[in-house]
Order: sequence, then C-alpha cells, then structure tokens
Amino acid sequence: MQRSNTSIQVMSGSTQLMVNFCDAVVDLQSGDTGKGKVTHSLLRSGEYDLVLRYNGGSNAGHTIYHNGEKIVTHQVPAGVLYGIRSLIGIGCVVNVRKLEEEIAYLNANGFKTDGLIFVDSRAHVVTEEHLAEDNKDVAIGTTKQGIGPAYRNKYGRTGIRIGDHLINTDKFTIVDSLNLLAGSRVLAEGAQGFALDIDWGDYPYVTSSHCTIGSVVLNGVSPRKIRKIYGVAKAYETYVGTKDFGMHCEELRKVQIHGQEFGATTGRPRKCNWINLDKVAYAARVNDITHLVVNKIDILDQANAYRYFKNDVECDAGSRLGLIDVIVRALPDNVQVIFSDTPHSI
Repeated sequence: MQRSNTSIQVMSGSTQLMVNFCDAVVDLQSGDTGKGKVTHSLLRSGEYDLVLRYNGGSNAGHTIYHNGEKIVTHQVPAGVLYGIRSLIGIGCVVNVRKLEEEIAYLNANGFKTDGLIFVDSRAHVVTEEHLAEDNKDVAIGTTKQGIGPAYRNKYGRTGIRIGDHLINTDKFTIVDSLNLLAGSRVLAEGAQGFALDIDWGDYPYVTSSHCTIGSVVLNGVSPRKIRKIYGVAKAYETYVGTKDFGMHCEELRKVQIHGQEFGATTGRPRKCNWINLDKVAYAARVNDITHLVVNKIDILDQANAYRYFKNDVECDAGSRLGLIDVIVRALPDNVQVIFSDTPHSI
C-alpha cells in the first residue's frame, strides 16, 4: 500500500479533555451473544452522542433489527443507524475495502453515513497479504479475515497505520480519537468475547485483540468516566472454531436449529453447549459488570432443556424459572440481570 498525501482531520479541541461519561457493552462468553442488539437497544434512550467500537475488525458480525429490518454490520459501529457519530477506535484493525463496501451496503439500505463514520489515525490496516496468510489457518479455526496477522504486525512494529498509509476515500474521516471523545456521551461497543480474549481467553483458541472492559480504556476513555458496564451472555453457549465444545446430545442440536446458530461473518454452524455459570461469573468479575443481559432463553423453551454447568458438573435446572434463579444467584447482588427472549430489543 502506497503512502498517501491524505491529511488527517484533527477535530477542534474541547475545553473538556475527557469523555462526559461512557457506558460499555462486553461479551462474557465466546462471541455471538447479541452485543449488537444490546447496543442498538441502548441507543434508543437518546443518552449517547458517540458510539465507540473498541476492538477487532471485520471478523465481528453484529446482527441488528432496525425498524423490523435485519441489518448485519462488521466494522461500522451501530450509532450510524440512529444518525449518531461512530468511531472505529485505536484498538481495531481495519479492512479499508470491506469497510467501504459495508458503508455502501448501509447506504443502499437507506442509512445516511456522511460525516458520521470516523477512524482513529493509529488503527492498523488489514492488507491483502494478511488475508492470504489467514486463509491458510486450520489449527485455530479463525474467521479468515486477516485479523491475527494484522495484530501480529502491529505488535511486531511492522504494521501499517491507517493515518500513515490511507487510500484516498470520502467514506469516512481519519481523526485523533481523543479529540472526538472529549465531552462526548459514549457508548462503547465490543467485538468477540471474554473466552476469546488474547489474555483472559481459552488460549490458544482466542482472537488477537482485547475483548474486556480494559480495551475501552486503551481506546482513550478514562476509567473514572465509565458509568455502566453491560455484560452480555446467552442462556446457553456457542463457539465457532476447531476446539471440542461438547454438543454431544440431541437437545443441543435442537438448540442450534431453533437458535439459528450460524456465524454472521463465516456462515459456519456454531457449536452449542449449556451455559457455564462459573465461567460467566468469572468474566463478570473481571469486567466488573453492573448489568447482565441474558439473551435467547426462549430457545431453551423450544428445546425443552434448561441445563447448565456448575463446578464442571452438568446440572438440570428443570424449568425456565429454575435456570433464571441459578443464573441470578451465581452473580453478585449488585448486578442487575435482564432476560431477553426477542431479537429486537432487551
């Protein structure tokens, strides 16, 4: 990629040097828990004027129902659906071609994006070489979006930063995100999940970015400005990749079918297993969540199965109310738990 003469737009300074406040959405499992839906639902409150995407790249797949229409985003934060400024932060890696294609897709579906999409100048670029290398992976079972090679080059100090090597575009604006964040009411939107985090996850079956609340701070948000942390989980667990993940019984196959568990990015079937309360509680602890949103409990109704793992032992809660009870009791008393059984809202 050739160095461009494109200048970086530095937003006018603010007398307020930090964000006004920041709420964050974090995944407590292995991704695909419904973070996009939760982010979309929170934006309806009108509280926020900036959405920050804080990790990952086009390996994410957030399915959102907006005014009854199904919209799938990969790199663009959900704020654009409400005409809210949307920032791809310093912790992300960007496939420029796919980002422009995604913006065109949103425009074709009636969403205006002019002046709404920003990318931090220090975010790294996913190149065609990264994509070619990632497509050879068979050991980990990646999404083959070039994410791992791009992050490897970033930390090896041989990467390409978008502000230094940008193909000319009028689709988004390159900024110093600290100036954009200043004074803003921020909703931070994450990708992947805790079990995939490069440090906290089930190594080596992990992604290459930081998926926890710490990543929000790495993107320029003061920890003192973080107000609410929404942990998101499903009433069961899913995973896409090469490791063994259970799914050894007919009830779990029913869960996969009724839950339409196929990757939004890869289209691959997601492996299903029962929710692991110890792992969810641990992820909740690391992220210090204030709220837990549990999605898709209605899928267990359809499968007529309400099982979970506790202390590595498979248990049967017996009913929907029984499972709700054990999930709530697994968490600290100060965590507000919300159960959702619709893809449209929380």
